[in-house]
Amino acid sequence: MHKRDLNPDSRPEISVVVPLFDEERIVGELHRRLDKTLSAMRISYEILFVNDGSRDATPRLIDALHVRDPYLSVIHLSRNFGHQPAVSAGLDHARGRAVMIMDGDLQDPPELIPRFVRLWREGNDVVYAIRHKRKENAVKRLGYFTFYRLLRAISEIDIPLDSGDFCLMDRRVVEALRSLPEQARFVRGLRTFVGFRQVGLPYERGGRQAGQPKYTLLALIRLAVEGLVSFSSYPLRLGTTYLGVATAILSAFLMVWVLIDALINHTAPRGWASVLGTVLFMSSVQLVSLGIIGEYIRLIFLESKRRPAYIVDEYRVGSVQVEDHSAAEEGSETMDQEEILR
Repeated sequence: MHKRDLNPDSRPEISVVVPLFDEERIVGELHRRLDKTLSAMRISYEILFVNDGSRDATPRLIDALHVRDPYLSVIHLSRNFGHQPAVSAGLDHARGRAVMIMDGDLQDPPELIPRFVRLWREGNDVVYAIRHKRKENAVKRLGYFTFYRLLRAISEIDIPLDSGDFCLMDRRVVEALRSLPEQARFVRGLRTFVGFRQVGLPYERGGRQAGQPKYTLLALIRLAVEGLVSFSSYPLRLGTTYLGVATAILSAFLMVWVLIDALINHTAPRGWASVLGTVLFMSSVQLVSLGIIGEYIRLIFLESKRRPAYIVDEYRVGSVQVEDHSAAEEGSETMDQEEILR
Protein backbone atom coordinates (compact mmCIF):
# COMPACT_ATOMS: atom_id res chain seq x y z
CA MET A 1 0.00 0.00 0.00
CA HIS A 2 1.33 3.45 -0.90
CA LYS A 3 0.33 6.49 1.14
CA ARG A 4 1.61 10.00 0.64
CA ASP A 5 1.49 13.29 2.47
CA LEU A 6 1.87 16.36 0.27
CA ASN A 7 2.32 20.05 0.79
CA PRO A 8 -1.21 21.51 0.97
CA ASP A 9 -0.16 24.29 -1.43
CA SER A 10 0.52 21.71 -4.17
CA ARG A 11 -2.95 20.22 -4.14
CA PRO A 12 -5.54 20.59 -6.92
CA GLU A 13 -8.96 21.81 -5.89
CA ILE A 14 -10.62 18.46 -6.45
CA SER A 15 -9.67 14.85 -7.13
CA VAL A 16 -12.16 12.47 -8.72
CA VAL A 17 -11.53 8.82 -7.78
CA VAL A 18 -13.08 6.17 -10.03
CA PRO A 19 -12.51 2.43 -9.39
CA LEU A 20 -12.72 0.38 -12.57
CA PHE A 21 -13.12 -3.34 -13.19
CA ASP A 22 -13.70 -4.61 -16.74
CA GLU A 23 -15.20 -1.35 -18.03
CA GLU A 24 -13.71 -1.32 -21.56
CA ARG A 25 -17.07 -0.50 -23.14
CA ILE A 26 -17.64 2.60 -21.07
CA VAL A 27 -14.30 4.08 -20.00
CA GLY A 28 -13.97 6.35 -23.05
CA GLU A 29 -17.40 7.91 -22.51
CA LEU A 30 -16.74 8.15 -18.77
CA HIS A 31 -13.53 10.10 -19.37
CA ARG A 32 -15.16 12.36 -21.96
CA ARG A 33 -17.99 13.34 -19.58
CA LEU A 34 -15.62 13.84 -16.65
CA ASP A 35 -13.29 16.02 -18.72
CA LYS A 36 -16.18 18.08 -20.09
CA THR A 37 -17.73 18.65 -16.66
CA LEU A 38 -14.51 19.47 -14.84
CA SER A 39 -13.19 21.72 -17.63
CA ALA A 40 -16.38 23.78 -17.53
CA MET A 41 -15.92 24.34 -13.79
CA ARG A 42 -12.58 26.12 -14.48
CA ILE A 43 -10.84 24.80 -11.36
CA SER A 44 -7.67 22.79 -10.86
CA TYR A 45 -8.42 19.09 -10.71
CA GLU A 46 -7.16 15.58 -11.21
CA ILE A 47 -8.92 12.42 -12.34
CA LEU A 48 -7.72 9.20 -10.73
CA PHE A 49 -8.66 5.93 -12.40
CA VAL A 50 -8.04 2.84 -10.23
CA ASN A 51 -7.78 -0.34 -12.28
CA ASP A 52 -8.90 -3.11 -9.94
CA GLY A 53 -7.29 -6.02 -11.79
CA SER A 54 -9.39 -5.73 -14.95
CA ARG A 55 -9.22 -8.71 -17.33
CA ASP A 56 -10.36 -6.91 -20.48
CA ALA A 57 -8.90 -3.95 -22.39
CA THR A 58 -9.54 -1.46 -19.57
CA PRO A 59 -5.84 -1.20 -18.50
CA ARG A 60 -4.68 -0.40 -22.06
CA LEU A 61 -7.49 2.06 -22.60
CA ILE A 62 -6.84 4.08 -19.45
CA ASP A 63 -3.07 4.05 -20.10
CA ALA A 64 -3.76 5.50 -23.55
CA LEU A 65 -6.03 8.13 -22.02
CA HIS A 66 -3.32 8.93 -19.47
CA VAL A 67 -0.89 9.75 -22.29
CA ARG A 68 -3.40 12.10 -23.91
CA ASP A 69 -4.76 13.75 -20.74
CA PRO A 70 -2.23 15.44 -18.42
CA TYR A 71 -4.87 15.67 -15.68
CA LEU A 72 -5.46 11.93 -15.55
CA SER A 73 -3.54 9.70 -13.13
CA VAL A 74 -3.80 5.91 -13.23
CA ILE A 75 -3.32 3.27 -10.53
CA HIS A 76 -3.03 -0.37 -11.51
CA LEU A 77 -3.61 -2.78 -8.62
CA SER A 78 -1.73 -6.08 -8.71
CA ARG A 79 -4.97 -8.09 -8.87
CA ASN A 80 -8.68 -7.73 -8.25
CA PHE A 81 -9.00 -6.75 -4.59
CA GLY A 82 -12.62 -5.61 -4.72
CA HIS A 83 -14.50 -2.34 -4.95
CA GLN A 84 -13.92 -1.09 -1.40
CA PRO A 85 -10.11 -1.68 -1.43
CA ALA A 86 -9.96 0.04 -4.84
CA VAL A 87 -11.77 3.05 -3.37
CA SER A 88 -9.28 3.04 -0.49
CA ALA A 89 -6.38 3.00 -2.96
CA GLY A 90 -7.84 6.05 -4.67
CA LEU A 91 -8.27 7.89 -1.37
CA ASP A 92 -4.67 7.14 -0.40
CA HIS A 93 -3.31 8.60 -3.63
CA ALA A 94 -5.76 11.46 -4.26
CA ARG A 95 -4.15 14.87 -3.85
CA GLY A 96 -7.14 17.22 -3.98
CA ARG A 97 -8.37 19.59 -1.30
CA ALA A 98 -11.64 17.75 -1.83
CA VAL A 99 -11.99 14.17 -3.06
CA MET A 100 -14.90 12.86 -5.09
CA ILE A 101 -15.72 9.13 -5.23
CA MET A 102 -17.92 7.75 -7.99
CA ASP A 103 -18.54 4.44 -9.74
CA GLY A 104 -17.18 3.82 -13.22
CA ASP A 105 -20.41 2.60 -14.81
CA LEU A 106 -21.92 6.10 -15.19
CA GLN A 107 -24.78 5.31 -12.85
CA ASP A 108 -23.22 8.13 -10.84
CA PRO A 109 -23.47 11.02 -13.35
CA PRO A 110 -20.34 13.25 -13.58
CA GLU A 111 -22.61 16.21 -14.35
CA LEU A 112 -23.58 16.33 -10.64
CA ILE A 113 -20.03 17.19 -9.56
CA PRO A 114 -20.61 21.00 -9.63
CA ARG A 115 -23.50 20.60 -7.17
CA PHE A 116 -21.28 18.60 -4.81
CA VAL A 117 -18.58 21.25 -5.00
CA ARG A 118 -21.09 24.03 -4.38
CA LEU A 119 -22.33 22.38 -1.17
CA TRP A 120 -18.73 21.74 -0.09
CA ARG A 121 -17.85 25.41 -0.57
CA GLU A 122 -20.84 26.32 1.59
CA GLY A 123 -19.01 24.74 4.52
CA ASN A 124 -19.96 21.06 4.43
CA ASP A 125 -17.15 18.58 4.97
CA VAL A 126 -18.99 15.64 3.40
CA VAL A 127 -21.57 15.76 0.64
CA TYR A 128 -23.06 12.31 0.05
CA ALA A 129 -25.52 11.33 -2.68
CA ILE A 130 -28.89 9.90 -1.71
CA ARG A 131 -30.31 7.50 -4.27
CA HIS A 132 -33.84 8.82 -4.72
CA LYS A 133 -34.77 6.42 -7.52
CA ARG A 134 -33.04 3.34 -8.92
CA LYS A 135 -33.32 2.04 -12.48
CA GLU A 136 -32.53 -1.54 -11.49
CA ASN A 137 -34.49 -4.75 -11.22
CA ALA A 138 -37.04 -5.20 -8.44
CA VAL A 139 -35.00 -7.81 -6.57
CA LYS A 140 -31.98 -5.51 -6.28
CA ARG A 141 -34.12 -2.54 -5.28
CA LEU A 142 -35.78 -4.58 -2.56
CA GLY A 143 -32.40 -5.87 -1.38
CA TYR A 144 -30.90 -2.39 -1.14
CA PHE A 145 -34.03 -1.03 0.54
CA THR A 146 -33.98 -3.79 3.17
CA PHE A 147 -30.23 -3.63 3.78
CA TYR A 148 -29.99 0.10 4.41
CA ARG A 149 -32.93 0.07 6.79
CA LEU A 150 -31.67 -2.96 8.65
CA LEU A 151 -28.21 -1.44 8.91
CA ARG A 152 -29.61 1.81 10.23
CA ALA A 153 -31.84 0.00 12.71
CA ILE A 154 -29.05 -2.05 14.32
CA SER A 155 -25.97 0.07 13.66
CA GLU A 156 -24.29 1.92 16.51
CA ILE A 157 -23.88 4.97 14.25
CA ASP A 158 -26.52 6.80 12.22
CA ILE A 159 -25.70 5.76 8.64
CA PRO A 160 -27.87 7.75 6.18
CA LEU A 161 -30.47 5.77 4.27
CA ASP A 162 -29.82 4.97 0.58
CA SER A 163 -26.38 6.61 0.52
CA GLY A 164 -23.66 4.76 -1.36
CA ASP A 165 -20.02 5.62 -2.03
CA PHE A 166 -20.89 8.49 -4.40
CA CYS A 167 -19.75 11.49 -2.38
CA LEU A 168 -17.36 14.40 -1.99
CA MET A 169 -15.15 14.69 1.10
CA ASP A 170 -12.99 17.49 2.38
CA ARG A 171 -9.27 16.78 2.75
CA ARG A 172 -9.47 16.56 6.54
CA VAL A 173 -12.19 13.89 6.25
CA VAL A 174 -10.02 11.92 3.83
CA GLU A 175 -7.07 12.10 6.22
CA ALA A 176 -9.31 10.93 9.06
CA LEU A 177 -10.40 7.94 6.97
CA ARG A 178 -6.82 7.11 6.05
CA SER A 179 -5.84 7.11 9.72
CA LEU A 180 -8.36 4.40 10.63
CA PRO A 181 -6.72 0.99 11.17
CA GLU A 182 -9.35 -1.28 9.57
CA GLN A 183 -8.19 -3.53 6.74
CA ALA A 184 -11.74 -4.62 5.83
CA ARG A 185 -13.15 -1.24 4.91
CA PHE A 186 -16.83 -0.41 4.45
CA VAL A 187 -16.19 3.12 3.21
CA ARG A 188 -19.69 4.56 3.47
CA GLY A 189 -19.89 3.39 7.09
CA LEU A 190 -16.44 4.74 7.96
CA ARG A 191 -17.39 8.03 6.34
CA THR A 192 -20.27 8.33 8.79
CA PHE A 193 -18.11 7.19 11.71
CA VAL A 194 -15.55 10.00 11.34
CA GLY A 195 -18.28 12.61 11.63
CA PHE A 196 -17.74 16.26 10.62
CA ARG A 197 -20.42 18.32 8.93
CA GLN A 198 -22.33 16.15 6.44
CA VAL A 199 -25.20 16.84 4.07
CA GLY A 200 -27.14 14.68 1.60
CA LEU A 201 -27.78 15.41 -2.07
CA PRO A 202 -30.75 13.49 -3.58
CA TYR A 203 -30.40 12.28 -7.15
CA GLU A 204 -31.94 9.75 -9.51
CA ARG A 205 -29.57 6.84 -10.04
CA GLY A 206 -29.64 5.82 -13.67
CA GLY A 207 -29.15 2.42 -15.20
CA ARG A 208 -25.79 1.01 -16.23
CA GLN A 209 -24.71 2.55 -19.57
CA ALA A 210 -22.97 -0.58 -20.90
CA GLY A 211 -21.53 -3.89 -19.81
CA GLN A 212 -22.60 -6.14 -16.97
CA PRO A 213 -22.93 -5.25 -13.26
CA LYS A 214 -19.82 -6.29 -11.34
CA TYR A 215 -21.67 -6.65 -8.03
CA THR A 216 -23.38 -10.03 -8.24
CA LEU A 217 -26.08 -10.99 -5.75
CA LEU A 218 -23.52 -13.00 -3.77
CA ALA A 219 -21.08 -10.08 -3.74
CA LEU A 220 -23.82 -7.74 -2.52
CA ILE A 221 -24.69 -10.18 0.26
CA ARG A 222 -21.02 -10.33 1.30
CA LEU A 223 -20.83 -6.53 1.33
CA ALA A 224 -24.01 -6.36 3.42
CA VAL A 225 -22.64 -8.85 5.95
CA GLU A 226 -19.36 -6.90 6.16
CA GLY A 227 -21.27 -3.70 6.82
CA LEU A 228 -23.54 -5.23 9.44
CA VAL A 229 -20.71 -6.96 11.32
CA SER A 230 -18.36 -3.97 11.11
CA PHE A 231 -20.79 -1.43 12.48
CA SER A 232 -22.99 -3.29 14.91
CA SER A 233 -22.55 -5.66 17.83
CA TYR A 234 -26.31 -6.26 17.87
CA PRO A 235 -26.05 -9.57 15.97
CA LEU A 236 -23.98 -10.96 18.84
CA ARG A 237 -27.00 -10.48 21.06
CA LEU A 238 -29.76 -11.37 18.66
CA GLY A 239 -28.78 -11.79 14.98
CA THR A 240 -29.24 -14.76 12.73
CA THR A 241 -27.42 -16.97 10.26
CA TYR A 242 -29.09 -18.53 7.28
CA LEU A 243 -28.48 -22.12 8.33
CA GLY A 244 -29.66 -21.60 11.87
CA VAL A 245 -32.83 -19.83 10.81
CA ALA A 246 -33.57 -22.43 8.13
CA THR A 247 -33.17 -25.23 10.67
CA ALA A 248 -35.33 -23.44 13.22
CA ILE A 249 -38.11 -22.95 10.68
CA LEU A 250 -37.82 -26.57 9.57
CA SER A 251 -38.07 -27.81 13.15
CA ALA A 252 -41.11 -25.62 13.79
CA PHE A 253 -42.92 -26.98 10.72
CA LEU A 254 -41.94 -30.50 11.69
CA MET A 255 -43.29 -30.06 15.21
CA VAL A 256 -46.60 -28.75 13.81
CA TRP A 257 -46.83 -31.68 11.41
CA VAL A 258 -46.06 -34.20 14.15
CA LEU A 259 -48.67 -32.62 16.43
CA ILE A 260 -51.36 -32.70 13.75
CA ASP A 261 -50.44 -36.25 12.80
CA ALA A 262 -50.58 -37.39 16.44
CA LEU A 263 -53.96 -35.70 17.12
CA ILE A 264 -55.75 -36.56 13.89
CA ASN A 265 -54.21 -39.72 12.46
CA HIS A 266 -52.89 -41.19 15.71
CA THR A 267 -49.89 -42.65 13.84
CA ALA A 268 -46.99 -40.90 15.58
CA PRO A 269 -45.24 -43.05 18.18
CA ARG A 270 -45.85 -41.59 21.59
CA GLY A 271 -43.00 -39.45 22.95
CA TRP A 272 -40.74 -39.20 19.89
CA ALA A 273 -42.28 -35.95 18.62
CA SER A 274 -41.37 -33.89 21.66
CA VAL A 275 -37.85 -35.34 21.75
CA LEU A 276 -37.22 -34.68 18.05
CA GLY A 277 -38.65 -31.17 18.22
CA THR A 278 -36.55 -30.29 21.26
CA VAL A 279 -33.35 -31.65 19.69
CA LEU A 280 -33.92 -29.76 16.43
CA PHE A 281 -34.77 -26.55 18.22
CA MET A 282 -31.65 -26.67 20.41
CA SER A 283 -29.53 -27.51 17.38
CA SER A 284 -30.94 -24.46 15.64
CA VAL A 285 -30.07 -22.23 18.57
CA GLN A 286 -26.52 -23.60 18.59
CA LEU A 287 -26.09 -23.08 14.85
CA VAL A 288 -27.38 -19.52 15.12
CA SER A 289 -25.01 -18.76 17.97
CA LEU A 290 -22.01 -20.35 16.25
CA GLY A 291 -22.77 -18.56 13.00
CA ILE A 292 -22.92 -15.17 14.68
CA ILE A 293 -19.74 -15.75 16.66
CA GLY A 294 -18.05 -17.11 13.55
CA GLU A 295 -18.65 -13.90 11.58
CA TYR A 296 -17.02 -11.80 14.28
CA ILE A 297 -14.13 -14.24 14.70
CA ARG A 298 -13.60 -14.13 10.94
CA LEU A 299 -13.37 -10.34 11.07
CA ILE A 300 -10.91 -10.51 13.98
CA PHE A 301 -8.86 -13.08 12.05
CA LEU A 302 -8.67 -10.90 8.94
CA GLU A 303 -7.73 -7.80 10.92
CA SER A 304 -5.11 -9.61 13.01
CA LYS A 305 -3.11 -10.61 9.91
CA ARG A 306 -2.56 -6.91 9.09
CA ARG A 307 -2.35 -7.57 5.38
CA PRO A 308 -2.71 -4.47 3.20
CA ALA A 309 -6.14 -3.84 1.73
CA TYR A 310 -4.54 -3.59 -1.73
CA ILE A 311 -1.18 -3.74 -3.51
CA VAL A 312 -0.22 -1.26 -6.23
CA ASP A 313 1.39 -2.69 -9.35
CA GLU A 314 1.91 0.63 -11.12
CA TYR A 315 1.10 4.27 -10.44
CA ARG A 316 1.14 6.73 -13.32
CA VAL A 317 0.84 10.34 -12.26
CA GLY A 318 -0.72 12.93 -14.57
CA SER A 319 1.90 15.17 -16.20
CA VAL A 320 0.13 18.29 -14.93
CA GLN A 321 0.23 18.04 -11.13
CA VAL A 322 -1.39 21.37 -10.25
CA GLU A 323 -2.46 23.93 -12.79
CA ASP A 324 -5.60 25.95 -13.23
CA HIS A 325 -7.46 24.11 -15.94
CA SER A 326 -9.00 27.34 -17.21
CA ALA A 327 -6.10 27.68 -19.66
CA ALA A 328 -6.63 24.24 -21.12
CA GLU A 329 -8.57 23.61 -24.29
CA GLU A 330 -12.26 23.08 -23.65
CA GLY A 331 -13.97 19.81 -24.30
CA SER A 332 -12.76 16.62 -25.93
CA GLU A 333 -13.95 14.36 -28.72
CA THR A 334 -15.83 11.19 -27.90
CA MET A 335 -13.35 8.31 -28.25
CA ASP A 336 -14.20 4.72 -28.92
CA GLN A 337 -11.71 1.97 -28.17
CA GLU A 338 -10.05 2.05 -31.59
CA GLU A 339 -9.55 5.81 -31.44
CA ILE A 340 -8.12 5.68 -27.92
CA LEU A 341 -5.60 3.00 -28.84
CA ARG A 342 -4.61 4.63 -32.13
